Formats: sequence, C-alpha cells, structure tokens
Amino acid sequence: MTAIERARTVAVVGAGTMGQGIAQVALLAGHPVLIHDVDEERARAGRDAVRDRLARLVAKGKLDRAEADAANGRIESVHELPALAGAALVIEAVVEDPAVKRELFRSVEAVVAPDALLATNTSSLSVTELAAGLEHPGRFLGLHFFNPAPLLPLVEVVSGFATDPGAAERAHLTMTAWGKTPVRCADTPGFIVNRIARPFYAEAFAVHEEQGADPATIDAVLRESGGFRMGPFELTDLIGQDVNEAVTRSVWESFFRSPKFQPSLAQRRLVQSGRLGRKSGQGWFPYGPDAKAPVPQTAAPEEAPAAVTVVGDLGPAAGLVELMATAGIQVTEVESGGPYIQLPGEGQLVLADGKTAIEFADVVYFDLALDYRSATRIALSVCEDTSERTLAEAVGLFQQLGKKVSVIGDVPGMIVARTVAMLIDLTADAVARGTATTEDVDTAMKLGVNYPLGPGEWHERLGRDWAYDLLHNLDERVPGGRYAPSLALYRLGYRADADDAEGGAE
Repeated sequence: MTAIERARTVAVVGAGTMGQGIAQVALLAGHPVLIHDVDEERARAGRDAVRDRLARLVAKGKLDRAEADAANGRIESVHELPALAGAALVIEAVVEDPAVKRELFRSVEAVVAPDALLATNTSSLSVTELAAGLEHPGRFLGLHFFNPAPLLPLVEVVSGFATDPGAAERAHLTMTAWGKTPVRCADTPGFIVNRIARPFYAEAFAVHEEQGADPATIDAVLRESGGFRMGPFELTDLIGQDVNEAVTRSVWESFFRSPKFQPSLAQRRLVQSGRLGRKSGQGWFPYGPDAKAPVPQTAAPEEAPAAVTVVGDLGPAAGLVELMATAGIQVTEVESGGPYIQLPGEGQLVLADGKTAIEFADVVYFDLALDYRSATRIALSVCEDTSERTLAEAVGLFQQLGKKVSVIGDVPGMIVARTVAMLIDLTADAVARGTATTEDVDTAMKLGVNYPLGPGEWHERLGRDWAYDLLHNLDERVPGGRYAPSLALYRLGYRADADDAEGGAE
C-alpha cells in the first residue's frame, strides 16, 4: 500500500475557506488540483484565492518563487462534476448538511474511476451515514482537516462502518506524504478531538454555574496551573458560543443524551441572548476598543508558615516538598498517614480528590498543576467552616513558592483536577470501544487543541488509580452519571494494581 502518487489529480469540492486551505495543502504536496464549485465565479475566486495565498508566502520568504509558479500551473477551477473524472482523491468541503453531501457523493461516484478515494471533511456528521447509498462505500472515509488547514498539522482519518481498511491506510499514507500528522479514528460522534475535548469546556462551565469561581479566574487557573494554552471561556468566545454549543449539543444528542456530554445552561443563555463572543462584541467577556481585560481573583499577600509537616506520599504533588524546602520552609516528613500537608494552626492542605472541604474539620484543598515548579498560579478551595488562620497559612505557603493564589468555593474536584480526570475517563472509554488508540488520542489533543499533555500521558503521570478515585468521589457527591468512572477506567486501574502486586495465584 502506498500514498496517492503526486502525478495524480486531487479534487476539492467547495471553494470556501476550508476548501481553499485543503487545495493549497494538496497543491504544495505536488499534486495537480481541481477546485470545484457549482457556481463558476465562486470556483474561479477559490482558485485565485489559493494563488494569492501562495504569493503571500513568497513575499514572506516562506515559499520559493519557482515552486509557487509551478504550483500555480497545476491548479484549475471547474464547475461541472464530469471534470473530476480523472481525480484519484475527491475531498468534499461543502455545507454541513447530510442530504447535500450524500447527493454530492452519489454524483461524484458516477464520474470518477473505481480506484478513486472519496473523502468528506465533515467535523460532526456521521461518515457511515454519508456513505449510505453509494455503490462502493468501501472507498469512502472522512479526512477531517483543522482550520486553517495549511497551518495545522492534524488530520483525523475517519473510517465509517463500510470503509475498506486499505482505503483508510492509503489515505493515512497520503496525509503523511502531504506533511500532515494523521490519526486513525472510527466513526464516532465528534471523532477524536470534538469528543474528548468536551470536559475542557463542560467542567469549567459547571464550576461557574456552581458559583465556585468566575470565568476569568477559571481561565487563569487552567492556563497558569493546568498548562493549557487558553482557558475555556476565552476560547469559546474566540470560536463563537453558537458554534461551540452546537458541537456540544450534537455530540450529546448523538450519544443519546448521555450525562457525560450534557450541555451548559449558562452557555445556552449566552447563545439565546446573542452574546456569541468576539464576533458579536460580547460573550463571557466584553470586546471592543473600550473593553477591559478579564482579571482573575487573586488573594492578598499573607505570611508563609515557617514550618510544615508532610504526612504520607503527596502523589502528583510530591514535588512540593522540595519546593517548600528551597523556599525556606522547614519540612518534616512523616511516612504513615495522610496524604496532606499539616499546617502550624492544625489545619491541613489536601490535593483535590473529588471530596469537599465541608466534610472535614479544617481543610483547604489545592488544585492539580501540570508542574508545580513552573505553575504561576494555584487554586485553593475552602468552605465556610475553614478557619481564617488555616486559609491564611495556605495562601502564604503558595505565595512563598512564587505562586499567585486564587481562592474558590467548595467545589469537589476543583478546576484542573476534575477537568483532567474527565479527559482521562473519556479517553479510556473511547479507546476501549475501538474509537482510536491512546497514542492517537494524545497526538490529536496536543496538535488539534494544543493540550500540554495528552490524556493518556496525564494518566501515566498521575497514576492509574488517580482519575478513577477522584471521579468515584465526585460521583458520590454529584450523582446522576456524569462523573461515574467508566468500566474501562476501572479496568485500567485494576490491571495496574494487579501488575504491582507481589506474588499471585498458584
């Protein structure tokens, strides 16, 4: 099995922004390219737009003039489907309407050669459904490029129920030859990225709806502690609240309204009010020349404790021991018990575990961090019974470590911890159901949405029981199924426990 030969023609149906981007990628990979639209003027405008893109690359010194001239000679615009007869690959990038796409592919199938691959760039529709009615559905698959297609490396290669494995392999090799990073995926709602990413938005919105913290603070914690490039509130304002909510609702409906994918009522209200984000001038945050930048809640300076006792193994937060000692805080370690940090006033600092502060005498929870050494902000969770002294000591301790501190409400699982646990759980479930490999999920989430780690990498780093235990605790406190750990996650933890156990059955 080999990639599609560069001498063979690639056709892109749909001359809009995405179609132009895909055409540019195929063109610079060396293929003759046809850009098609039923409207002759739009087809010609799409072709000209691609040539303009190439000219800008030359002007910026990113493309050789001779290469651009050669590419310009390989692209043509067409408006009649029979002109696609010689194409080895036809990629559709038209309106997200299943009826329109099905009719298009039935017409394309009638004119192309038997060995031609047919691909849809849909981001949300079922590849299996779009293939229904084709005489040869085995050559049909999804090639989901991310916008802007020339810049973003990820392509989801989606196999429908009837897709031939050879067709998927040929498409995968072709995307690699085009300089892309393809990941294999079964036809499931949202594919990889739009399925696995739902908790990144949903958990932030839930914390906000539970009055745990304001949007600016939640965004700051996920960026500065969790290591995410953007917070979910600012990101959905950029994407468009209507667009983001539509994807969430589509995945939720496709999974028969599973509580794991339940949409946000707060986001629904934004959409209903027309506050769609940057494009409307107002979303979670205001935009425009007079709009002020969102400011996260940050605690006032407090005095750091001179000494603390670390009881037990802090697990993912074990690096704090060295950080505290380096910062001049005397640390005494006790192996048994815990895990927690005992403060001088008898209060305790505990890593988020899905429980709530109100359940204990005097506890302050602290959130998960991607790396406690490089994190610039830490969230603390308290309840009305938390003593002022304990909170002050906890705030002062992290400030002594060079961190800004955001104090949020008594939210089980806090912000980063519950988000990461849900990402891990959805990944484990998707992998167990054959949607994709863990490696491909990790690749997709890092390249498609710029996550600092893939969910599988988080899982390995945090320990096989960490996410399961946190979600189990969350499920007890927020019943209804949203946080119920998947069977796949349970099995992964059980297998790890069995591997670690000494001896075994005779």
